[in-house]
Amino acid sequence: MNNTPNSNRIVISIYGKRNAGKSSLLNALTGQEVSIVSPIKGTTTDPVKKSHEPKSGGPVLFIDTAGIDDEGDLGNLRIKKSIDTARRTNIALYVMDGEDIDEGSYENMELIFKKYNIPYILVINKIDIIPKDQIDRLSSKFPEAIFVSSTTNENIDSLKAELIIKIKDIEEDLPIVGDLVPYGRSVILVVPIDKQAPKGRLILPQVQVIRDCIDNGIKAYVVRDTELESALEDLDNIDLVITDSQIFKEVEKKVPKNIPLTSFSILFARHKGDLLELAKGVKAVETLKDGANILIAENCTHNTSHEDIGRVKIPTLLQKKTGKKFNFEFRTGYNFSEDLSKYNLVIHCGGCMVNRKEIESRIQICKEANVPMTNYGIILAYLNGILDRCIEIFRNRGIKTFLF
Repeated sequence: MNNTPNSNRIVISIYGKRNAGKSSLLNALTGQEVSIVSPIKGTTTDPVKKSHEPKSGGPVLFIDTAGIDDEGDLGNLRIKKSIDTARRTNIALYVMDGEDIDEGSYENMELIFKKYNIPYILVINKIDIIPKDQIDRLSSKFPEAIFVSSTTNENIDSLKAELIIKIKDIEEDLPIVGDLVPYGRSVILVVPIDKQAPKGRLILPQVQVIRDCIDNGIKAYVVRDTELESALEDLDNIDLVITDSQIFKEVEKKVPKNIPLTSFSILFARHKGDLLELAKGVKAVETLKDGANILIAENCTHNTSHEDIGRVKIPTLLQKKTGKKFNFEFRTGYNFSEDLSKYNLVIHCGGCMVNRKEIESRIQICKEANVPMTNYGIILAYLNGILDRCIEIFRNRGIKTFLF
């Protein structure tokens, strides 16, 4: 489990005011000295991440955030960075110092948790130094809270048990191909080895699709595009061909019409987000005007090249197909603004490096701003005139959530 990508982990974020004991709570929950603990306010300045595997809970990622009451211009930036983690948070812990009860700060964070539909637990810390009568009063006032001491570990096991319950309540990720192809059948994965391909390894979406095939008893054959035709001749009864979106045009010509075709990125549009919403978003291309502003967002921060899919290939093909000139802006990592008022379209990567919650949050931000959003695979299929073919596999398998 230690090698599980963070994008496949349940994210548990810890919030609260400075010196509430957030960092010491993280250390108590993991049994390790992960975060620096100090009586000086503002010791945690940037979110601290720690992968962990609780018993019977599966792989999780803890995020220890800076205090939400930080001060000054730099403090405000830290607060914003802490709040931004909510977009990818599956479960939140709000920590209060038992000697510094601030209902206003808690209520403000509750609004954020509700905005992003995050289940949360109120944790009142430092009960080892609070008089019993005060604990009794707080218990009456906050009956939903779990009272702990991150110093003596009192009630930490109770908090762990509650976390396990909430983890199990979270909807499991959709399969990637497991519900599209029957058990025992076969798929071909087309993996180009070009200048952008990392040396000596496959990229994460390819690895995850292979693993999903193995988990679901599907035979996966991996070939380069140059060997695709011979593979199709050698293999019988192929149920699906999955390709890198960048070579849609070449692959589509080689795959017989009776064999379904899609891409890694389109599979991840469903696995990580909302395929229907992202497919609807691509229709905005038809109404874009000269000078339209387009945001291209990627979660990873890889080195770019003259063949980069997001910065070069998609902008070039989009302008060529429409005959118009657009203004492109690029965002990487978690740098995704909630103010999208200036944009006419958002084009997002497949999202393999982040969890489903982050992509769903970004889709929701776009919907609230009335800005259409699509992803790399969908727009490349659309621009190559094969989008209907590439989403046909979802219709044919009766995936009700994504009927077009």
